[in-house]
Amino acid sequence: MNNPEPDELVVPKSVAVIMDGNGRWAKSAGLERIRGHEKGVDAVRATVTECAQLGVEALVLYAFSEENWARPKREVDLLFKLLKRFLIEERETLMDNNVRLLHSGRRGRLPHEVLSLLDETIALTAGNDGMLLSLAISYGARQELVDAMQTLAARVAAGDLRPEDIGEDTLRGALYQPSLPDPDVLIRTAGEMRISNFLLWQISYAEICVSEVCWPDFGVDHLHAAFREYGRRVRKFGRLL
Repeated sequence: MNNPEPDELVVPKSVAVIMDGNGRWAKSAGLERIRGHEKGVDAVRATVTECAQLGVEALVLYAFSEENWARPKREVDLLFKLLKRFLIEERETLMDNNVRLLHSGRRGRLPHEVLSLLDETIALTAGNDGMLLSLAISYGARQELVDAMQTLAARVAAGDLRPEDIGEDTLRGALYQPSLPDPDVLIRTAGEMRISNFLLWQISYAEICVSEVCWPDFGVDHLHAAFREYGRRVRKFGRLL
């Protein structure tokens, strides 16, 4: 990366976001946790729209982890009700911004209605050739790697693949969305300093930017601040410059 000016907005090719702090935002406002998730949809819309308009090629949003299934059933049900609403109401946003929707994660545990709406929205946006937006739903990075290993093991057992031919490109091809570029920057909100089983393979060399604000308060200015911070980083990928 060429030494940008300190305040220059450097737009990454690929961005991943851990959207954290919905519950804390609601608690601080004296509201039920689901109200934080509802407010968080506004931040999703603003982030998707701004990234698409700035020319980001790929955006991955951590929407629901495999570990989130352990939350109280009422909260899980409300989260999926909110997701269904999002998949319908935000179609116009996706189409207006030429965004193509993808899904990263396991499909088996997702409710039928959620899967149907997810597939419908993916099909609706399939012709868009702008930014790729992948929603990580029922996603876990360890689980993704396990699923990839099982896929490759099945190919070996079938005689379609030799163990010695398995390399990084082969493994990448077995991931949920192998066509997505590795994130240049990982943004996490609510000030937490962990990656929470998210894109372990893909973020090997991502720059990590942590925002102190909870996700419902994350706006365009915060996104720009993360991009400016990213622009100040010197990316060496293990090499000497």
